[in-house]
Amino acid sequence: QVQLVESGGGLVQAGGSLRLSCLASGGTFSRYAMGWFRQAPGKEREFVAAMTSRSGRTDYADSVKGRFTISRDNAKNTVYLQMNRLNPENSAVYYCAAGQLTGRDPRGYNYWGQGTQVTVSS
Repeated sequence: QVQLVESGGGLVQAGGSLRLSCLASGGTFSRYAMGWFRQAPGKEREFVAAMTSRSGRTDYADSVKGRFTISRDNAKNTVYLQMNRLNPENSAVYYCAAGQLTGRDPRGYNYWGQGTQVTVSS
């Protein structure tokens, strides 16, 4: 079993930045692909960013390219999501996820954190 715990969410003004962290335990962190997803009220959970376990290749949703950056520190069992130039449309609960293969489909991930709320005010 892998436990994922997100942190770093909060309230931020439009144009501001937040860095989300996801601490993993209970597994070999470096073997997992990691992803970030978000879900706003009344909407489907959507892909935000992902990073493979071996090559470190990244993938981003078009809506966040150039503004969000995913990174990981295997020594700390932590994955990050740096979010810059936030706008109110980015308000959602953000979830960290781990899986054997990277991808944009949330069904491809086996483990999920509880989520952290990000609220961007206009």
